[in-house]
Amino acid sequence: MAKGYWIARVDVHDPATYKNYIDNTVAALARFGGRYVVRAAPIAVSEGTTRSRNVVIEFPSLEAAMACYKSPEYQKGVSFRKAAAEADVVIVAGYDGPQPGDPVTG
Repeated sequence: MAKGYWIARVDVHDPATYKNYIDNTVAALARFGGRYVVRAAPIAVSEGTTRSRNVVIEFPSLEAAMACYKSPEYQKGVSFRKAAAEADVVIVAGYDGPQPGDPVTG
């Protein structure tokens, strides 16, 4: 089964309130098996635009990623994020198909 991912791009304008968002969402992420893959790391923009902070969170499945986002625990924290930042968040399914360099089968 493919994993699920949250991909978020965020501009924080109130760091103290944003910390409340982080503090209030950690338990929800843990409950649904969320794991940071990228967390506000340095970036290099090759094309297009971005925000100042980029985050990727991996979940065991797309269903877990969706359930976490919709959970009351996570939604409680969202009010802090919305007050403290502008964000784009997408939830996507991982890819389990052939990869570059894989031997051709069939």
